Amino acid sequence: MTELRPWQLPEPVQAGRTMIARLRGKVLEAYPNRLVVDVGGVGYEVHVPLSTFDRIHAAEGVSVDLRTHLNVSPRDMVHTLYGFATEEERDIFLLLIDRVSGVGPSVALAVLNGMPAGRFKACVVGGEIAELSKIKGLGKKTAERIVLELKDKVGVADTWQEVASGQIAPATADAELALMALGYKQVEARKAVRKVLDEQPAATTEELIRGALRSLQ
Repeated sequence: MTELRPWQLPEPVQAGRTMIARLRGKVLEAYPNRLVVDVGGVGYEVHVPLSTFDRIHAAEGVSVDLRTHLNVSPRDMVHTLYGFATEEERDIFLLLIDRVSGVGPSVALAVLNGMPAGRFKACVVGGEIAELSKIKGLGKKTAERIVLELKDKVGVADTWQEVASGQIAPATADAELALMALGYKQVEARKAVRKVLDEQPAATTEELIRGALRSLQ
């Protein structure tokens, strides 16, 4: 079982949910689908998508800074750590495993392995089920479910479409999507983010998320 240190555990953003949000250290071992990262003398096994592996140029001795998600299997209580080079990748991963029925970490990684994050968003917005179905390990039914539940039920596609058309700023969209990835509804996320923007028009994505979470809790 992975050893967790107190300084690595932020306060839960939702009741019953604690995450290791970030991991910074040096790569001890590098494989296309996983890394072992040395953080303060402890080696953490981190499962990563190919997009992250390529972006960070993973190799032994390389310093990395990963956005992470600690997944705990409710069946056997196995702790598995997933790492991502960008917030965008992690948000897509969380949206898939938390908001799409029948989609677990392995399928979410398959999505990130199968196409760039930006193209995945475009496929959801445009309902490109045929293209999503080509991703290894997905299939037509899962692709249909992803589009249906992200586009119609969660409202993620609306936010992606609005930022693409310039209706909202990227920082605002990123904050909304991060909150939705944590389980909040789009209308709740948008209201909370707009409240922070009214008080801090130049707020960064992180400031928007922190401020919104304070008003949502």
